[in-house]
This record gives sequence, structure tokens and C-alpha cells, in this order.
Amino acid sequence: MEEEIVDSSKLAAKLRVAKSAIEMRTITEQEAGQRIDNFLMRHFKTVPRSRVYRLLRKGEVRVNRKRVDAEYRVAAGDEVRLPPVRIDRSSEPGRPSSSLQELVERAVIYQDKHLLVIDKPSGVAVHGGSGMSHGVIEALRASRPRETLELVHRLDRDTSGCLAVARDRATLTSLHALIRESGMHKTYLGLVSGSWQLGTKRIDAPLATDDRRHGERHVRVAAAGKDSVSVFKPVEFFGSLATLMEIDIPTGRTHQIRVHAAFAGHPLLGDDKYGDRERNAELKRQGLRRIFLHAHSIAFDWPGSGVPFHVSAPLPAELAAVIDTIGAKKRKTRRW
Repeated sequence: MEEEIVDSSKLAAKLRVAKSAIEMRTITEQEAGQRIDNFLMRHFKTVPRSRVYRLLRKGEVRVNRKRVDAEYRVAAGDEVRLPPVRIDRSSEPGRPSSSLQELVERAVIYQDKHLLVIDKPSGVAVHGGSGMSHGVIEALRASRPRETLELVHRLDRDTSGCLAVARDRATLTSLHALIRESGMHKTYLGLVSGSWQLGTKRIDAPLATDDRRHGERHVRVAAAGKDSVSVFKPVEFFGSLATLMEIDIPTGRTHQIRVHAAFAGHPLLGDDKYGDRERNAELKRQGLRRIFLHAHSIAFDWPGSGVPFHVSAPLPAELAAVIDTIGAKKRKTRRW
């Protein structure tokens, strides 16, 4: 009986410690507008990204006493419950390699005191997680330790091209607001299967991201999904084989272009998840070793001043070579 009393008292003490370790944070005006996962990763700086998402999935993090998903954007006055997190130091990932840091620094195509733009290589993740210890943002933070650097948006690992990184909190907040208001124009180049005969096509199809297949996220068109809009415009035709498209995305959902292209009946070439296996195999023989999707440009008017901003990145050599291979030997100058 005495042992039971001792054990109960120890348990009560542990519960009091755990409860006292819970932190309640009120979101300030300066913090408002960011995604909850980004807020948590800044708060739990040494916690692995996968652990942060697990806290959200299990409901250990709550906003205004409610569960939220990773895409929830915090508002001024929100009360965020932050649980105690024990960190296993032995499992923390090491510093990004010097070769990754050098690769990312060489990929910087624009910078001023507020913003960096990276011409992200295909195969490099924008952040660590999902089997990758480090990505662009970790490499930049390692090579620029005195700076406050945050991703303005994301690109899939296999997608190349323009990736914006804010160099201060105010820039991040204002650009996130611009994205929510569809004021940032992100244009992609993609090679789709078949001859696109739909002209300039606006695809307004909501997307759901809650489907898991073999442990991987699989996005699908669903009426209950989030609003998603992509505008496809043909640039160059390659007979019945393929069409080079210019794609604008007023919204920026996970796998949006890939799913909308497949929804239109013309999946992106090289896309193993949503694409056409037979056509992918055919293009592989033409030299295509990755998904043909490239973030070609970013354009917007700076909030406050209205000064126009535009930056672009040309097709990487491996994608340009595919176009040369499948196209005619002589071709008029391309727009891109």
C-alpha cells in the first residue's frame, strides 16, 4: 500500500511538471499570417521537422484549443498551445555539407537586403525531411549564420527554378499576404503528354491532400478540397508526342500543377506519380530523366511602394536538351 502511495505521488509530480512545461503563446501582429508549421519550426529550432508534423497530427499543438493542420495560418490574437518536447540530441542531423552549401550559394540569381531568389536545382529539397536531412533553407542558414532566412514559398524536390527566400520577418509577412491575395505571379514551364488542343485553359479544381498511398501523400481533385487554380497556355507543339506549356498558378497547393495537368488529360512528362508510364518511358529514351517542370519566373509589385519586381531562370540544360531532341532541328526563337 505504501509503494502505491509513493508511486502515485511520483506520477502526480510528473504530471505537474508536464503541465507546467506547457507554454501558451499569443500570436502578435508581426507573427500573424505565417503557417503554423513554420511558426513551430522557428519555436522548436532544434526539433526535427518530422517531429513538428507529428505534434500537429497528434493534436499536441492546438490553436484556440482546437486541432489545426500544417497549412493553418496563424492570426493576431490566436492562442497557441506549445507542448513540452524532449529532444534526443544523439539523433539530431548534422550540419549541411560544404558541397550542398556551395551548390545553393552558386544557385543564387538575385539578392537585395530583403530577398534572395535561388534557381533551385532539381533533386534538392527546399527543406529537410522526408528522407532528406537538409535542403536549401538549412544550407543557406549554415552559410549565412547571421541572417534571418525564411522560405517565402516551396517547390517540389524534383522541380527546378525560382525559389524566393525572405531575409527578414517583415518581408516574409508582406509577401505571404501578397500570395494570399494572389498578388504574386509564379510562372512555370512544363512539358505535358500529347497535343494540347484546349487553348489557354483555366483549371479551377479544388485539391485534397489527405490521401496517403504506401506512406506517401497523394493529392487528388475533390469537391471538399481547397480552392486551386492553374492557367495553362501552350507555347510549342511537338506533334502528338508532347506540348510545352506556360503555367501560371494564382494558388500554390501541394502538387497543384501535376494534378491539374493530369486532370486535364495531359499529365506532365517524367511525373512518376501522376503521369503516363508509357509516354514517360518514351521520353526517357529521348533523355528525360526527371519531371519536366521548371519554375520559370516570379513577378509582383512590392507591397507599400508598388515597385515592380521580376526575376526569371532559364530552362536547365538537361530540359533544354530534351526540347532540342524532340523538336525540329531548326526552330524560331523561343519566348523563353
